[in-house]
Amino acid sequence: MLDNRSEGAVEYKHENISAVLIDLGYPYIEGYKPATNYQYLLFDVVTARLSTSAELEDLVAADVDAVPNPPTFDDILSSLVDPPTPRRPVDLVREAPRPVETMDTDRKRPRIDYLRRESSNSALGAAGERYVLEFERARLVGAGREQLAAKIEHVSQTRGDGDGFDILSFETSGKERLIEVKTTKYGAQTPFFVSTNEVDVSEREAQRYHLYRVFRFRKSPKLFDVRGSFRVNFSLSPTQYKATI
Repeated sequence: MLDNRSEGAVEYKHENISAVLIDLGYPYIEGYKPATNYQYLLFDVVTARLSTSAELEDLVAADVDAVPNPPTFDDILSSLVDPPTPRRPVDLVREAPRPVETMDTDRKRPRIDYLRRESSNSALGAAGERYVLEFERARLVGAGREQLAAKIEHVSQTRGDGDGFDILSFETSGKERLIEVKTTKYGAQTPFFVSTNEVDVSEREAQRYHLYRVFRFRKSPKLFDVRGSFRVNFSLSPTQYKATI
Protein backbone atom coordinates (compact mmCIF):
# COMPACT_ATOMS: atom_id res chain seq x y z
CA MET A 1 0.00 0.00 0.00
CA LEU A 2 2.88 2.34 0.73
CA ASP A 3 5.16 1.19 -2.07
CA ASN A 4 4.65 4.38 -4.06
CA ARG A 5 5.12 6.74 -1.11
CA SER A 6 8.43 8.37 -0.32
CA GLU A 7 9.85 8.19 3.19
CA GLY A 8 9.09 11.89 3.62
CA ALA A 9 5.47 11.40 2.55
CA VAL A 10 5.00 8.58 5.04
CA GLU A 11 6.51 10.70 7.80
CA TYR A 12 4.26 13.61 6.88
CA LYS A 13 1.22 11.33 7.01
CA HIS A 14 2.18 10.43 10.58
CA GLU A 15 2.28 14.16 11.30
CA ASN A 16 -1.25 14.38 9.86
CA ILE A 17 -2.30 11.57 12.19
CA SER A 18 -0.84 13.53 15.12
CA ALA A 19 -3.04 16.48 14.15
CA VAL A 20 -6.12 14.27 13.91
CA LEU A 21 -5.40 12.83 17.36
CA ILE A 22 -5.16 16.32 18.85
CA ASP A 23 -8.44 17.36 17.20
CA LEU A 24 -10.05 14.27 18.71
CA GLY A 25 -8.71 15.12 22.17
CA TYR A 26 -5.99 12.46 22.26
CA PRO A 27 -2.25 12.79 22.91
CA TYR A 28 -0.34 13.00 19.64
CA ILE A 29 2.50 10.80 18.38
CA GLU A 30 5.72 11.91 20.05
CA GLY A 31 8.28 12.90 17.42
CA TYR A 32 5.70 13.80 14.76
CA LYS A 33 4.88 17.49 14.82
CA PRO A 34 1.13 17.86 14.09
CA ALA A 35 0.39 18.87 10.49
CA THR A 36 -3.17 20.16 10.44
CA ASN A 37 -4.09 20.19 6.73
CA TYR A 38 -5.16 16.54 6.65
CA GLN A 39 -7.89 15.04 4.49
CA TYR A 40 -11.38 14.00 5.61
CA LEU A 41 -10.66 10.35 4.87
CA LEU A 42 -7.77 10.24 7.33
CA PHE A 43 -9.95 11.79 10.03
CA ASP A 44 -12.62 9.14 9.45
CA VAL A 45 -10.12 6.26 9.44
CA VAL A 46 -8.44 7.35 12.68
CA THR A 47 -11.81 8.00 14.34
CA ALA A 48 -13.07 4.55 13.35
CA ARG A 49 -9.92 2.91 14.72
CA LEU A 50 -10.25 4.68 18.06
CA SER A 51 -13.97 4.07 18.42
CA THR A 52 -13.71 0.31 17.88
CA SER A 53 -10.96 -0.43 20.41
CA ALA A 54 -12.05 -0.41 24.03
CA GLU A 55 -8.61 -1.70 25.02
CA LEU A 56 -6.90 1.26 23.35
CA GLU A 57 -9.30 3.67 25.03
CA ASP A 58 -8.57 2.10 28.43
CA LEU A 59 -4.82 2.46 27.84
CA VAL A 60 -5.16 6.14 26.91
CA ALA A 61 -7.42 6.83 29.90
CA ALA A 62 -5.00 5.15 32.30
CA ASP A 63 -2.05 7.06 30.90
CA VAL A 64 -3.85 10.41 30.97
CA ASP A 65 -4.96 9.93 34.57
CA ALA A 66 -1.56 8.77 35.85
CA VAL A 67 0.45 11.31 37.83
CA PRO A 68 4.21 10.70 37.51
CA ASN A 69 6.52 10.75 40.49
CA PRO A 70 8.17 14.15 41.04
CA PRO A 71 11.07 14.31 38.59
CA THR A 72 14.65 14.54 39.75
CA PHE A 73 17.10 16.94 38.18
CA ASP A 74 20.77 17.86 38.40
CA ASP A 75 20.40 21.21 36.67
CA ILE A 76 16.78 22.32 36.54
CA LEU A 77 17.67 25.48 34.61
CA SER A 78 18.68 23.34 31.64
CA SER A 79 15.04 22.34 31.20
CA LEU A 80 14.22 25.74 29.66
CA VAL A 81 13.87 25.52 25.87
CA ASP A 82 12.56 27.75 23.10
CA PRO A 83 8.80 27.67 22.36
CA PRO A 84 7.71 25.55 19.39
CA THR A 85 7.73 27.43 16.10
CA PRO A 86 4.68 27.36 13.81
CA ARG A 87 5.04 25.28 10.68
CA ARG A 88 5.88 27.47 7.69
CA PRO A 89 3.69 27.29 4.57
CA VAL A 90 6.65 25.98 2.55
CA ASP A 91 6.74 22.94 4.87
CA LEU A 92 3.16 21.95 4.13
CA VAL A 93 2.02 19.36 1.62
CA ARG A 94 -0.46 20.98 -0.74
CA GLU A 95 -3.75 19.34 0.21
CA ALA A 96 -7.18 20.92 0.46
CA PRO A 97 -7.55 22.50 3.91
CA ARG A 98 -10.38 21.15 6.05
CA PRO A 99 -13.27 23.51 6.86
CA VAL A 100 -13.45 23.58 10.65
CA GLU A 101 -17.26 23.91 10.65
CA THR A 102 -17.73 20.73 8.62
CA MET A 103 -15.32 18.80 10.77
CA ASP A 104 -17.06 19.93 13.94
CA THR A 105 -20.63 19.22 12.89
CA ASP A 106 -20.55 16.35 10.41
CA ARG A 107 -17.81 14.11 11.79
CA LYS A 108 -18.45 11.69 14.63
CA ARG A 109 -15.98 12.18 17.45
CA PRO A 110 -15.00 10.02 20.43
CA ARG A 111 -17.01 10.86 23.55
CA ILE A 112 -13.99 11.68 25.74
CA ASP A 113 -11.59 14.57 25.26
CA TYR A 114 -8.50 13.10 26.89
CA LEU A 115 -6.46 16.29 26.60
CA ARG A 116 -9.10 18.21 28.54
CA ARG A 117 -9.23 15.34 31.01
CA GLU A 118 -5.48 15.57 31.58
CA SER A 119 -5.70 19.35 31.98
CA SER A 120 -8.24 18.81 34.77
CA ASN A 121 -5.88 16.52 36.68
CA SER A 122 -5.27 18.69 39.74
CA ALA A 123 -2.49 16.46 41.09
CA LEU A 124 -0.55 16.78 37.82
CA GLY A 125 -1.13 20.54 37.77
CA ALA A 126 0.10 20.92 41.33
CA ALA A 127 3.21 18.84 40.59
CA GLY A 128 4.00 21.05 37.60
CA GLU A 129 3.60 24.18 39.70
CA ARG A 130 6.02 22.82 42.30
CA TYR A 131 8.49 22.11 39.51
CA VAL A 132 8.23 25.71 38.31
CA LEU A 133 8.69 26.98 41.87
CA GLU A 134 11.99 25.11 42.03
CA PHE A 135 12.96 26.43 38.61
CA GLU A 136 12.26 30.02 39.61
CA ARG A 137 14.17 29.73 42.86
CA ALA A 138 17.15 28.26 41.00
CA ARG A 139 16.95 31.02 38.37
CA LEU A 140 17.04 33.82 40.91
CA VAL A 141 19.61 32.20 43.20
CA GLY A 142 21.82 31.60 40.16
CA ALA A 143 21.58 35.31 39.37
CA GLY A 144 22.61 36.21 42.91
CA ARG A 145 19.11 37.33 43.93
CA GLU A 146 18.56 35.06 46.93
CA GLN A 147 16.34 37.64 48.67
CA LEU A 148 13.98 37.70 45.71
CA ALA A 149 13.99 33.89 45.53
CA ALA A 150 12.85 33.80 49.15
CA LYS A 151 9.85 36.02 48.30
CA ILE A 152 8.42 33.78 45.54
CA GLU A 153 4.77 33.00 46.31
CA HIS A 154 2.72 29.97 45.24
CA VAL A 155 -0.35 32.10 44.59
CA SER A 156 -2.70 29.29 43.55
CA GLN A 157 -2.14 27.76 47.01
CA THR A 158 -2.04 30.91 49.15
CA ARG A 159 -4.78 32.91 47.44
CA GLY A 160 -6.70 30.43 45.28
CA ASP A 161 -7.33 30.47 41.53
CA GLY A 162 -9.00 33.88 41.23
CA ASP A 163 -5.87 35.90 40.44
CA GLY A 164 -5.44 34.38 36.97
CA PHE A 165 -1.90 33.10 37.55
CA ASP A 166 -0.24 30.44 39.72
CA ILE A 167 3.11 31.83 40.88
CA LEU A 168 4.37 35.27 41.80
CA SER A 169 8.07 35.47 41.00
CA PHE A 170 10.46 38.26 40.05
CA GLU A 171 12.77 39.51 37.36
CA THR A 172 16.37 39.98 38.47
CA SER A 173 15.56 43.71 38.52
CA GLY A 174 12.94 43.12 41.20
CA LYS A 175 9.97 43.62 38.90
CA GLU A 176 7.15 41.13 39.48
CA ARG A 177 6.73 38.15 37.14
CA LEU A 178 3.20 36.65 37.07
CA ILE A 179 3.45 33.00 36.00
CA GLU A 180 0.64 30.76 34.81
CA VAL A 181 1.74 27.10 34.71
CA LYS A 182 0.28 24.52 32.31
CA THR A 183 1.64 20.98 32.60
CA THR A 184 1.39 17.91 30.38
CA LYS A 185 3.08 14.53 30.28
CA TYR A 186 3.09 14.77 26.49
CA GLY A 187 4.91 16.81 23.85
CA ALA A 188 5.41 20.53 23.43
CA GLN A 189 2.74 20.75 20.72
CA THR A 190 -0.02 19.47 23.02
CA PRO A 191 -2.81 22.08 23.27
CA PHE A 192 -3.71 23.41 26.70
CA PHE A 193 -6.78 25.01 28.22
CA VAL A 194 -7.06 28.50 29.68
CA SER A 195 -9.91 30.18 31.51
CA THR A 196 -11.52 33.47 30.53
CA ASN A 197 -10.03 34.99 33.66
CA GLU A 198 -6.52 33.83 32.72
CA VAL A 199 -6.92 35.28 29.24
CA ASP A 200 -8.15 38.61 30.62
CA VAL A 201 -5.39 38.85 33.22
CA SER A 202 -2.74 37.99 30.63
CA GLU A 203 -3.98 40.86 28.49
CA ARG A 204 -4.26 43.35 31.32
CA GLU A 205 -0.87 42.40 32.77
CA ALA A 206 0.87 41.61 29.48
CA GLN A 207 4.18 43.20 30.50
CA ARG A 208 4.42 41.04 33.63
CA TYR A 209 2.56 37.90 32.55
CA HIS A 210 4.33 34.66 31.59
CA LEU A 211 2.99 31.32 30.44
CA TYR A 212 5.28 28.46 31.54
CA ARG A 213 4.37 25.39 29.52
CA VAL A 214 5.81 22.32 31.23
CA PHE A 215 5.87 19.26 28.97
CA ARG A 216 7.26 15.72 28.89
CA PHE A 217 6.74 15.80 32.63
CA ARG A 218 6.81 12.02 32.91
CA LYS A 219 10.58 11.51 32.68
CA SER A 220 12.60 14.45 31.43
CA PRO A 221 10.59 17.64 31.99
CA LYS A 222 11.10 20.64 29.75
CA LEU A 223 9.46 24.02 29.79
CA PHE A 224 9.15 27.04 27.56
CA ASP A 225 8.22 30.58 28.52
CA VAL A 226 5.90 32.85 26.51
CA ARG A 227 5.41 36.38 27.82
CA GLY A 228 2.35 38.52 27.28
CA SER A 229 -1.28 38.13 26.26
CA PHE A 230 -2.75 34.75 25.36
CA ARG A 231 -4.75 36.48 22.62
CA VAL A 232 -1.56 37.79 21.02
CA ASN A 233 0.61 34.68 21.37
CA PHE A 234 -1.82 31.81 20.77
CA SER A 235 -4.74 30.81 18.60
CA LEU A 236 -7.69 30.58 21.00
CA SER A 237 -10.75 28.46 20.28
CA PRO A 238 -13.96 28.67 22.34
CA THR A 239 -14.66 25.24 23.84
CA GLN A 240 -17.35 25.86 26.44
CA TYR A 241 -20.25 28.18 27.12
CA LYS A 242 -22.12 29.05 30.30
CA ALA A 243 -25.89 29.15 29.79
CA THR A 244 -28.06 31.02 32.26
CA ILE A 245 -31.86 31.23 32.32
